[in-house]
Amino acid sequence: MPLLRAVVVPGLGAIALLAAAGRAMRLLGGDDPREDRAVRALQNAFGHRPDDGDAAVATGTADPTGPREPIDRVTAPLSWYSGVPQTIANGAIWCGVTWLLTRDRRSAVAPAAVLALETACFVASAALVGRPRPEGVWRPEQPHATSSFPSGHTAAAFALHGTLADLLDRHGARGARLLGPIIRYGIPGAIAFSRVYRGQHHISDTVAGVILGRWSAGVVRQGLISS
Repeated sequence: MPLLRAVVVPGLGAIALLAAAGRAMRLLGGDDPREDRAVRALQNAFGHRPDDGDAAVATGTADPTGPREPIDRVTAPLSWYSGVPQTIANGAIWCGVTWLLTRDRRSAVAPAAVLALETACFVASAALVGRPRPEGVWRPEQPHATSSFPSGHTAAAFALHGTLADLLDRHGARGARLLGPIIRYGIPGAIAFSRVYRGQHHISDTVAGVILGRWSAGVVRQGLISS
């Protein structure tokens, strides 16, 4: 009963809200919403054209050693860092590190728990929404086959890094007041921007990802870290 009340019921509610929001966005704005114009304009300002992305990646003609502008250089490693295998490894590593430093079982499972909760809500809501990826944008990496809404990479980044910041606060780590905001908002915020700039998501996808990630971190903070 405690698990049902604390996680399952809120999770189902989060899935329902995300699915409703995603479907409403598709209904009102279509699959090529106005928000994408700002992304295309920014990409164009830095010399990127739509046919420089997907087609080149698909045909194997993309040249990663060619000239790259500053935002591309910054967002490429951020996009890689937020990938699925890297995020799973990141969560596992932080579970181990937290256990070694605190010997607190509840804290040690928090990174894995928040990723599990976020992933369950993301997969379910994405399947219900089925939003296509942005059209007519520069996209240097092939996107995943999942729905564009919500952004799973963004959600996972805010969930995991938010939980890590909560763990710093909970255990009174030195420098928590300085590092906390950077970990909680700075790193995942940069990842969210990278997903939009690199043509993987509509802006609203990442906004939904931020909300899902922050909510997931809040559930785990209340259920495992603060209690």
